[in-house]
Amino acid sequence: MLDFNDISFKYKDTTEYIIENLSFKVNKGDFISIIGASGCGKSTIFRLINNLESPNSGEILIEGKNVNSLKSFIGYMPQKDLLLPFRNILQNISLPLELQGKSKCASQEIALKMLTEFDLHTYALKYPKDLSGGMKQRISFIRTLLTGADLMLLDEPFSALDAITKMTLQEWILNQWLNLDKTILFITHDVEEAIFLSTKILVVSDKPIRTLKHIDVPLPTNRTRDMMNNPEILELKSQLVEYLKSKISL
Repeated sequence: MLDFNDISFKYKDTTEYIIENLSFKVNKGDFISIIGASGCGKSTIFRLINNLESPNSGEILIEGKNVNSLKSFIGYMPQKDLLLPFRNILQNISLPLELQGKSKCASQEIALKMLTEFDLHTYALKYPKDLSGGMKQRISFIRTLLTGADLMLLDEPFSALDAITKMTLQEWILNQWLNLDKTILFITHDVEEAIFLSTKILVVSDKPIRTLKHIDVPLPTNRTRDMMNNPEILELKSQLVEYLKSKISL
């Protein structure tokens, strides 16, 4: 699905590279979390994949095509929901379809069907101000789905939520991934979240980012919350926490 080939990148106003000669691959159907210390460059990887920034060297391929030549969308869900306050929920989630050239009427018809599939149609005429944080993130995810992209980039989408809402949405998004045949790259600071959601974890070990430590999560895809108490999982969590703590400069 994704080939990140020998990428180097620095911002124009700096002399130091954030990413240097980095390569990694993502297979179709994977749910991969990227974890690392704050400010290490995780979100920059997403900006490069989404063609919001261009690498100084190297090549990024999605299904064998350079991201610069893609005519289709890549699904991107940021930390903030970014719902437009002056558009109701139906109008908000139909926006990707309108950007693809569909009429407003056709876009909203498709969007309403999607809301109905997710049992959220009763929120269609409400506005973002009327929704809880967790509900806004559900709506934001549906809007991302309507880009039609097979690859979805989720950048810390649950970090601002309370613990119970966060756990509920983790289980919800895991079920959606199992049902929708999507490939997901997920950025998080939360080690437990990364383990619960992912088939694999990529750990940022250094800055600039030259390599990513690959970890296969020893859980089935149809996992449950109680599996997080397995001794093997508790040991993995402890190792990851200690590893990340060793990379933080105080």
